[in-house]
This record gives sequence, C-alpha cells and structure tokens, in this order.
Amino acid sequence: MSAEPSQTSIASRVRHYHRTGLSRRETLQVGFSGLLGVGLPSLLQAGGRSEVAIAKKTKPRSVILIFLTGAPSHQDMFDLKPDAPAEIRGEFKPIASRTPGLQICEHLPRLAARSDQYAIVRSMTHGLPSHEHATHMLLTGIDKMPIGSTHMASRSDWPCYASGLDFVRPRSDGVPNGVMLPTYLNNGYGFSGQNAGVLGPKHDPWQVKQDPNAADFRVENLSLPVGLSVGDLDNRMKLLASLDRQKSSLESSQSASGFSGVQERAVSMLSASRISRAFSIDRESPRVRDDYGRHSFGQSLLLARRLVEAGVPIVQANMGSMNTWDTHNNNFKALKGALLPPLDRGVSALLDDLETRGLLEETLVVMVGEFGRTPKLGGNIGTTSYVPDGRDHWAGVFFALFAGAGVRGGQVIGRSDKIAAYPAANPYYPSNLGATIYSSLGIDPQVMISDKLNRPLRLNEGERIDALFTG
Repeated sequence: MSAEPSQTSIASRVRHYHRTGLSRRETLQVGFSGLLGVGLPSLLQAGGRSEVAIAKKTKPRSVILIFLTGAPSHQDMFDLKPDAPAEIRGEFKPIASRTPGLQICEHLPRLAARSDQYAIVRSMTHGLPSHEHATHMLLTGIDKMPIGSTHMASRSDWPCYASGLDFVRPRSDGVPNGVMLPTYLNNGYGFSGQNAGVLGPKHDPWQVKQDPNAADFRVENLSLPVGLSVGDLDNRMKLLASLDRQKSSLESSQSASGFSGVQERAVSMLSASRISRAFSIDRESPRVRDDYGRHSFGQSLLLARRLVEAGVPIVQANMGSMNTWDTHNNNFKALKGALLPPLDRGVSALLDDLETRGLLEETLVVMVGEFGRTPKLGGNIGTTSYVPDGRDHWAGVFFALFAGAGVRGGQVIGRSDKIAAYPAANPYYPSNLGATIYSSLGIDPQVMISDKLNRPLRLNEGERIDALFTG
C-alpha cells in the first residue's frame, strides 16, 4: 500500500454520547476513615439511598475485565491479514484454532485451543487514538468525553463500571463492588476512567497497587494491626465518633456527606474473612499458581478469580503497569517475547479455572485495550524516532474478546476491512461494550443516575452486543 488510511476520517463515523497506639494528636490528624487506613470510599461509604429501579431483570453476574493497557496490535493477535501486503500483515503467521475457519496468532496457541470458550469482536471502533481519552472511554462505556473532563482523572469524568454498579446497587456487607489491580494507571497523573468521577469519591472502586506475583504480596488494608483486636477497634471507633461530632463544619460540607457509618463498615470489612482470604493468594496450590504463570499477568488473573469467587461483582485486571502494550518500537519482539506468552497462559488458565469451578457461566470475561495499532508498519511516524518495526496508535478498528455469562463461544462478530483499518461490518463502540458489561451485572444500561449536584444522567447510551449471546 502506498499510503495508510487517514485516522481522522474515523471521527465522522463515531456517534456522539489507616498503626496501633495512636495518640490523640495522630487521631485528630488522621480522622474519619483514615483511622483504619483503608482508603476504600466505595467500600466504606455505601449510601443509604434506595436502589434505583432496574428495568431489565437480568440475572446479576460477575465481570472480570482484562485491560490491555497501551493498546494491543489487533492485526498481530486476533485479526491477522495473511493476504495483505507485507507492510500490513507483519511477521506473525495465523494458526488454526479449535473452531473451524477461525485463525489467530501463532504465539497464542493455548487460546487457539480454547476458541470454543470465547467470542471475538473484530469491529470495535471509536475516534480518539489518545491513551488517556480512550482509556476513559473503554473503562466507562462512553463514546465521547464528558463536559469538563481532560486527559487527567478528575471529578468531571464518567464513572467506571464498578462505580456505576455501586451507585445503582450499593452494599454494606464488607464486600467491595469493584476492585482494580495490580496497579493504578498513571503517567504522573491518574488516567481518567478509573474512579467514580461525577458520582463522587464514595463510589470509587478499591485500587490494589501491589503485584500479586511478588513474594511479599499482602494487602495491608485487610489486616488488623498486630495487637489490635476487633474489640480494641470498637473502642477506638467510639473515640473517633466523639471527635467526629465536634467537626460540624466538615459534616455540613458536600465532601463529607456520607461519612456516617463509614467506620462501622470498615469493621465489617475487616471482619469479612472471605475477602481477606481471597487476597491470601499464597493459599492457592503451587500447581494452580503455576498453571496461571508465575508472573504479574497470570497471578493478577488468579487473584481476579479469587475475588469473584469471594463475591466481588467486578474486577479489573490490568495487563501491565501503564501503556505496556504501546508497541511503537519493536512491536513483534515485544509481543513474541514479553507480552503474548504470559497473556496466552494466564487467560487460558483463567477460562479453564472458571469452567472447572462452575463459575464461567456466572462470570463475563472481557479482554480489550483502548484501541488498536496502525495498519501499516512503522512506529513514531513523522518524528526523528521513526522505526520500521513498530505500530502507532489506531482507533479505527480493534478487537474485544468475550467469554462466559452466556456468551456463545467459537464465533467471530463483526469484521474489519482487508487491511484491518476500519470496520467492514457491524461496528461496535465503547458504549456497546459498557452496555454489555452492565447488562451482565444485572443493571439496565440506560438507568438514570445523578451526580453530586443531583443532576439526572443516563448511565449508558449504548446497546448490548446481542450477537455475543445469540449468534
């Protein structure tokens, strides 16, 4: 090909949518929920609001969202173009899968052998090939940026899926509605789409920032400090309640609303042994841990399974620390050597494990990145850092993989054109992804929510990808 398609031309196609032994001074300094050091707003501050009516009585399921941060190369993984020119098709060869006629990358042999367990959508699309903005869109299910939002996380952002769920279906049993792991995506500033945004901090998901593969992995917030019993904690809470009553100015402020009952729920959380046990990943047999792979990818997915099994409805497992899949340079070397093997092993083990435990039909597994990579080879095009073996950002078309929760495996939905540049049939948008996730959680995607100023908002503007379940 003499020229690659214009990235900007896609825009017109996209629709518009807390140590024991605290002194009095320390207690005053920490105050409120900081006494326990948990920092789990959505977990500790579930409001007393009655549930919003849910129109669709879908059986609530769990969701594991596998996020390939940085944007994976779709045409080098699940949408290869072996008949395209060399500068398009790249180095990798397609291999047959368990599904007749379905081919995927040669470096994903385990997933190829399990193609009957998942469906691939090859026609995801949107119009913003910027990591921050696209991450916002894919992690919240929107097709355009909310008013006031930027590339940095703020309270003008749209709520992530766990936060939307927490608003509609709050809980106070010590189990969080959502957990993100093993890292908080940031580039000196947090990426948008990882918290509750306009819904306020009380609905933020729990962010785990430790690598489950580390020998010393331990979520400190889930353990009572040494020497502190639940009875001791109760006494401290009575002291804190007395201090809280003196802070009338805080109590009257918008930011402090909803703190009533926070500490009680913290005790509930600390007493919720099933959640504490879920994070004790060393309880797993060495064989199971080996099956997933002794790396961050695999152990994060194993932890995601443990959390879902413990009752957490939505877990996001980031495959990488930030922009790990951003292969402007050494696209094929990075994929073949560092990225695809652990992903192939980890995701395959997750699907097998969920099925063996009878959890696959109750758990929607979604794997997606924020966009794809350029059809034509060449990284850092137009700069002095140009390299011939990379691929740049491309939002024109990309893939999403779905499994479980009624998804009919062994099928491909939608298709890209001959050079994997744009959808050739059945385009799907971030809002469709969001609607599919919310539906699986038993939430009407179009349910009305409200921001901190009580302005009415529709949670999602998309429609579920019905072909996943009926195709």
